[in-house]
Formats: sequence, structure tokens, C-alpha cells
Amino acid sequence: MLSIVGLCFIVLSGIFISKLAVDPLLEYIQSLQNLSKETLHELNLPISTIMTNIQMLQRSMEDEKSLKRIGRINRACEMLKERYNELDYMIKMQSRQDIEEKFSVDKLVEERVSFLSKIYPQFEFNVALEKLEITSDKKGLAKVIDNIVDNGVKYSKNSKTIDISIKNSTLYIEDYGIGMDEVELLQIFDTYYQSNSDIQGFGIGLSMVKRFCDKNSIRLSFKSQKDLGTRVELKF
Repeated sequence: MLSIVGLCFIVLSGIFISKLAVDPLLEYIQSLQNLSKETLHELNLPISTIMTNIQMLQRSMEDEKSLKRIGRINRACEMLKERYNELDYMIKMQSRQDIEEKFSVDKLVEERVSFLSKIYPQFEFNVALEKLEITSDKKGLAKVIDNIVDNGVKYSKNSKTIDISIKNSTLYIEDYGIGMDEVELLQIFDTYYQSNSDIQGFGIGLSMVKRFCDKNSIRLSFKSQKDLGTRVELKF
């Protein structure tokens, strides 16, 4: 049998070896985080410069064809800005920074609809919003809204309408697409699950939505009927 001294020596040796292995890894992760922050900071200036100059060019242009071209550049730049914001959000999440703030959900919905309507110009977004202020993770909720709307668009075949409303401290997002039956509803939060394998995507959006809602005490529910559509409810 090992003596107490021998056992302590083995334990301490294990801790020392683990520290030797873990410390360089932690330093490497910290270096990556610092590099990400610095790179993100450097990206902000050229993106802002491009957007400012696009706005100046739009004011001086009258030719319709040129305006359409500059409009496409502007939309692409807005999408780059969105990716920038998402990277900033992810870095803050990994750094465990406090990202809660007080904001108006109705104004956030209006911002997201304005952005999404440029990505999906073929869709009509019907919006009816009561005022609603909360303290939460604003960027995270924006990603949740984008994911739900994106699913509604992807799974809408004949319908080109998305209804978004806020009533009684609840956000409703409703599509009129292919819908789901009871079996599919039970599986929607499974990572990588897709109800239709022919539709492009990785099937991770709704599992992320569920994790966010659970973490931020938002009651999430789905109501759906096959071939009639799906309504998503977020109760704050």
C-alpha cells in the first residue's frame, strides 16, 4: 500500500504536470482573444469609412443604374457590419463580459425587420408592435429574431408573408409555410435536426435560440400545423 506521503507526492506531481500542460494552452487562448479584439478594432474603421462614403455618393448620384449599383454595395457593407457585430458579441461572450442593457424590444424588432427586408426583398413583413422595454442581452436577442425569421423564410414555399407582433409582453413571429406535425415539434431543438433535408442549413439555429431563451428567462413556445405555418412565441 502507498504511504500518505507517497500518495500526496503522486497527487502533487499530477497537479504540477497538469499545470505545465494547461498554462501554455491558456496563454494561447488569451493570445487568440487579444488578436481577435485587435483585428475587430482594425476592421471597424474601414467598414465605417466605406459606409460614410457610400452615403455621400448616393446623395450626389442621379443615374438610376448607378444608384442601384451603389445600393447593392451598401447592402453588402451592411451585411459586413452585421458580421462585425456578431464577432464582437462572440468575443464578449467568451470573455464573460456583462452584456446586459436596457432596451426597447419594439425598436429592436424594427431594426431587424429593416435589415432582413433587404436580404429577403420578396417577403412582406407585417409588423404590429406594442412598446416593450426589458433588460437583457440585446445582441443575443437580435440573433434569436434573425434565426426565427430565417427559418420562417426557408420553410415558406407558397407564402411570402411573415407577421411579427408584440402584445402583452410577448413577441410573436408567424409564418405561413410548410408547418410541422407533433413529431417534428418534439425534435426541433435537437442540434443538427432539420425537418426538410433539401433546405440549406446546418440545423443548429433553434437549439441556439432555446439555449438563449433558457439562459435569459424567456418562455419560448412553438405552435404549428402541417401545411399551414408556424407561430413562435417569446414571453418576456
